[in-house]
Amino acid sequence: MRSEGHVRFIRISTRLQAGIAGALAGAVLLWIGVLGWALLSTVLGLHDQSSLLGREAAVASAESRVAKYRANLQTIAADLQKRQDFIEKVVQGSIGPIPDSLPRGTVSDSSGEAARTVRKISMVLPGATGLARVEQRQLAFVERLTRFADTRAAQATSAIRKVGLSPDMVARNDRAAQGGPLIRLATGPGLAIDPRFARLGASLVRMSLLDNGLARIPNTLPANLDYISSGFGYRADPFDGGAAFHAGLDFKGPLGAPIYAAAAGTVSFTGVRQGYGNCVEITHGNGLLTRYAHMSRIAARMGEVVKPGAVIGAIGSTGRSTGPHLHFEVRISDRPVNPRPFLEAPLPKPPLAKANNDVQQEAGARRPASRRG
Repeated sequence: MRSEGHVRFIRISTRLQAGIAGALAGAVLLWIGVLGWALLSTVLGLHDQSSLLGREAAVASAESRVAKYRANLQTIAADLQKRQDFIEKVVQGSIGPIPDSLPRGTVSDSSGEAARTVRKISMVLPGATGLARVEQRQLAFVERLTRFADTRAAQATSAIRKVGLSPDMVARNDRAAQGGPLIRLATGPGLAIDPRFARLGASLVRMSLLDNGLARIPNTLPANLDYISSGFGYRADPFDGGAAFHAGLDFKGPLGAPIYAAAAGTVSFTGVRQGYGNCVEITHGNGLLTRYAHMSRIAARMGEVVKPGAVIGAIGSTGRSTGPHLHFEVRISDRPVNPRPFLEAPLPKPPLAKANNDVQQEAGARRPASRRG
């Protein structure tokens, strides 16, 4: 600095320069932070406002929907009628046609009370008459479906008893293998639902358990053949002529003819057994087992789940055999029983297994098993 002919010098140390620069940088950063916070607050405010508008729009939409319900009860009732039509068609398409005439003693009949309810609602709240009629129709359908399930369960119970098995044991064995997450059908105090729906659920469960048991009872002819060449019980041994016990039925047939599973089950043995030759065994549950022997070819695999009428092998003459035939046994708790009552019993076919009926007919399930050579 020059002043009156004199020169003076002002020296600024490095430390002071760094301090001044740091202060300026801090001021700039503070300024940027304030601007950023103001901008962020503006954006958040706009977002909150947008969310509030969205919630208000949703509330307005729901309120308008309620208003539409109030103003168009007949339209809503017509829509529910169409849904009920759809539900009934789906149910009947799954289990088959439900007869109009069913025993009424198995479940309550709410038709009279439902009709009185419709009349009262018609007088008190005419606009809700259509909805009351939909409810009346639903209750009638639920009770009709319950009677159908009870009727089928009774038929299955009778058929299972005819072949010497216990229906309760069949149902218990199926029920023993169940599980899954708990999903309530009703919530709130008491967790209660209309008893008519609970009754329907119980009836459908029992019908399903017994129908599954029926599918595992040997009722399909194991071979599409002309006659039985040897029956169950004591006979003259075909090799030495002495008295012997025959533990099954012999179906004579051509070499290589198909052999069918007599019922649904799991293949528990494939291979060679002494005296039986090539052999397949199928376990059906409830202590039931079927054995197919003297095969020329085995077409089943260990652990395979088979349906009635599934091809499991071919007729042959392996093992202790005098010619091509199928030796067929039914065993309960490993004790041989006469297969005839099983094959000849007129068991009702489960409604949920329509596809199996075609297989069983192809396998000769409806052919008489009593012809002898």
